Amino acid sequence: MRVTTRTTYWLEYAWLDTHVEPGVAVEVADGRITAVRTEVPAPPPGAEVLRGLTLPGLANAHSHAFHRALRGTVQVGSGTFWTWREIMYSFADRLTPETYHALARAVYAEMALAGVSCVGEFHYVHHTPDGTPYADPNAMGEALIAAAADAGIRITLLDTAYLSSAISDKHGGEPPNAHQRRFSDGSAEAWAERCSVLKERDHARIGAAIHSVRAVPAGQLATVARWAEQRRAPLHVHLSEQTAENDACRAAHGCTPTRLLADHGVLGPRTTGVHNTHLTDEDIALLGGSGTGTCMCPTTERDLADGIGPAVALQRAGSPLSLGSDSHAVIDLLEEARAMELNERLRTRARGHWTAAALLRAASADGHAALGWDDAGAIGTGMLADLTTIALDSVRTAGPLPRLGAETAVFAATAADVRHTVVGGRHVVRDGAHTLVPDVPQALARAVEALRA
Repeated sequence: MRVTTRTTYWLEYAWLDTHVEPGVAVEVADGRITAVRTEVPAPPPGAEVLRGLTLPGLANAHSHAFHRALRGTVQVGSGTFWTWREIMYSFADRLTPETYHALARAVYAEMALAGVSCVGEFHYVHHTPDGTPYADPNAMGEALIAAAADAGIRITLLDTAYLSSAISDKHGGEPPNAHQRRFSDGSAEAWAERCSVLKERDHARIGAAIHSVRAVPAGQLATVARWAEQRRAPLHVHLSEQTAENDACRAAHGCTPTRLLADHGVLGPRTTGVHNTHLTDEDIALLGGSGTGTCMCPTTERDLADGIGPAVALQRAGSPLSLGSDSHAVIDLLEEARAMELNERLRTRARGHWTAAALLRAASADGHAALGWDDAGAIGTGMLADLTTIALDSVRTAGPLPRLGAETAVFAATAADVRHTVVGGRHVVRDGAHTLVPDVPQALARAVEALRA
């Protein structure tokens, strides 16, 4: 017999998509919101009290969990994206299912502390270092799914096809290099066979990813797209992050990566291009016209000197925007939202490209939609009970009127101001402390140290 669990949360202030509302009672049963009552000036008897500004749980739409081990290391000296990639490979080489679980658990706990209730994990480290599958061919993906459960957050595992090291001609690609062998299944058909075994769970959904047009030969793009289409699953792809990728694609195919993806049926409303940095006007029209989303990762894009993508033009063309922390130079979705607006201000020397409400939607509802969680990302009846509470009394947030809470959250607050994170009606972070991972900094330190051995 199933026991129904009911909780009432009283929100001192709540962001209800368009405005900040004081005194809101949110009733929850079995992890979903069953009622939202406004004009509740005091906590009802027995209610869980969330003081500060409560938002829907945040969605980190693009993550490579193991990149968290690079923090600090890759900030030494100078270099390029390509030199950064060599350091990244050295950490990828050392991962095992056990060490990856430990690291991802700590990283996802760090995300929960930052108000993230759902992560999109762009997962391509599939096999042993020499490319031999584990006894369970999905051991690494299962480690990530388990890590998210242990950290108390939701996950969309974007199982990634990664088959070649570079574009060689219009039909194929260069074989994976020594570091990339563990990423490859050999063909898109073998990739599809392996990841078809993955099962969804209450906290986990399965999507697909094309690493990039340089990592999946043109003739195999449609196989990945069909797999996602048949399952109505999200499909993500790194797109035009580097100009070198665009140049190689034009040399081999006579077109941009965006056009190549369009010609092979990859674009569409369940597809998200990650970065979308170096685009032509035609690219923007193709992405927007097809409803393909754009996931911007400003803290990584600036850390790697990628450039500033045309987010305003993409959104105007019809491409929904989401946000990700990608390489985890920092894990702070409020900073990602702020950076998208401030980058555009620097580029254009004009202010106000997005409202705070629009930036919060990119970090919540639109991010969840990009990950296949259309029932999350808003405080409303029938939605998943995922909540994030931002302190309004820290040194960063004290002073502004509560009705300006959205502006305060986006333009002043940081992940350090997250007071509570509730996922499925369960307190995962309470008063700034993780309830499932007792010492997140120590867990991170140990997991990263294990990869330096």
